[in-house]
Amino acid sequence: MARMAKLDRLITLVNALGDSAEGLTLDEMAEVIGADRRTAERLRDVILVHFDLEESLDDRRKRFRIPGSLSSPFTQPNVEEIAALQAAAQAARKERSANAPALESLLGKVQATLKREVKSRMAPDLDPLVRLQRHYIPAGPAYENAPENIAQIQRAMMAGQCIEFDYRPDGAEEPKWRRVIPLGLIHGPTTYLIGEMPNRDLEPVPFRIDRMSEVRASNEPGCPDEDWSLDDWMGKSFGIWREEGRDIVLRVSAEMADRARNWRFHPDQMIEVDGDELVIRFHSGGLREIAEHLFTWGGHVCIEEPEELREVMRERLEAGKGAVKILRPEMSQDPDSRGA
Repeated sequence: MARMAKLDRLITLVNALGDSAEGLTLDEMAEVIGADRRTAERLRDVILVHFDLEESLDDRRKRFRIPGSLSSPFTQPNVEEIAALQAAAQAARKERSANAPALESLLGKVQATLKREVKSRMAPDLDPLVRLQRHYIPAGPAYENAPENIAQIQRAMMAGQCIEFDYRPDGAEEPKWRRVIPLGLIHGPTTYLIGEMPNRDLEPVPFRIDRMSEVRASNEPGCPDEDWSLDDWMGKSFGIWREEGRDIVLRVSAEMADRARNWRFHPDQMIEVDGDELVIRFHSGGLREIAEHLFTWGGHVCIEEPEELREVMRERLEAGKGAVKILRPEMSQDPDSRGA
């Protein structure tokens, strides 16, 4: 097993050095293979014997890369990789994700590069991996996202242009024209464009792709600032909706402490141990989304701060009373009562 691990590290590093355009430092090579710097040095020396390893100097740090294209044994996908890609494409299609067409297209291109004898050799292993693996898709929205709209937005991003579209907000009878700087796409059951109004000092706004029509690239240039980070923007809220952030403090009961240790409430959360209980702290907006998520913990999470979150939770509890009708057992067995 130790020999196999060494071989796996070596092949992984060869692929990484072949894929990197700017090259990897020894520290980056060590991170890629999950080992220390000394191990990365030893593997680099082995690779140097068999490959044309190009060396460059970047800010007094040496970078290494394998120029050109690697031969097919190093670039050919394995059975597990193809099965994972196929499962992701199938899940995206079932979720009606905007990424589904791109994933399916990529899967087709990857499979097309395989030689006939390779496909035949892979088939017996690929069949059970594809047949017996699925992505869990929770209940939620299932909106149609026009692939052509996504393509227009992505082209505008690459060209550094604003994007124009007609947008119909929730409850509006007629759509209204919008022009925004495309700051990012957030994919999921609902896909959002994050847009910023050009030449206006306003916060970025999320726009649902399924409510957009007549999407086209604008003649007006528009690029995100160099210091813009979509991850940072998303981290300021619990979900998609924006509001002023607050310091959130949650207390998890002893019964659910183990589960909470492996749970991500927020990317920047801090976990404190207090006896048998856990205290979760993070800074975020989206109080309604936080409150609705806490329903899933069955009363094992107590809101300590802020008071505004407690008030939102009270409102959601009140709104939930009588929201779902439950049929009496005798009614649920009567076919004629299903429309009741």
